[in-house]
Amino acid sequence: MERLLVTEDGSHSLYSLQFGQQYHSLQGALMESEHICINLGLLPILKDSTVPVHVFEMGFGTGLNAFLAWKLADRLQKSVFYTTIEAYPVSETEAQLLNYEQETGESGFMRLHQAPWSAPTHLSDFFRITKESTQLQDFHSDEVFDVIFYDAFDPRAQPELWTAEIFSQIAAQTRQGGVLVTYSSKGIVKRALRAGGFEVQRHKGPGRKTHVLKAIKL
Repeated sequence: MERLLVTEDGSHSLYSLQFGQQYHSLQGALMESEHICINLGLLPILKDSTVPVHVFEMGFGTGLNAFLAWKLADRLQKSVFYTTIEAYPVSETEAQLLNYEQETGESGFMRLHQAPWSAPTHLSDFFRITKESTQLQDFHSDEVFDVIFYDAFDPRAQPELWTAEIFSQIAAQTRQGGVLVTYSSKGIVKRALRAGGFEVQRHKGPGRKTHVLKAIKL
């Protein structure tokens, strides 16, 4: 059982007892996801797209990033095909504690957690999700992705997920010009992204966080 946290903007997060890490910034779970995944990652591509945008998320976690992507797709009436992996899924009991519907004014959050694994599920006319319970090292897909939400735990907790080899694997499934966004701006992450085939940009972080990264597939 993960431990429930209330972050500074009032939105919930969880604390992983296994990894000793919180799932989101303590300054604001909702603020962080909107700033990095939506405004920096998905929105610029989705608003100009005339074809479905393919998103890959490393770390489904609480489902907040997927929830925000779904609601954005519906608002813009633009199609998003969303693929996410999670090796340590949050239980439905834990997910029911999270206050994302109240904080966003949107509905349907639990449908993300109730969607079956390994089966594409249409949650609306504009949003399809496929969840896979697997390690990233073992993940393979025939899709080519436009946007990557890279939301693994901190490199101190999961160093194996922040290597040049891992980012090379992701780059191989990302279209040229596709983007990867992540909260981590550590030097080892920037170097691994560059070695993996990405051009790295540093952007202002949410709240008091100085920087986050946006990487472009070369």
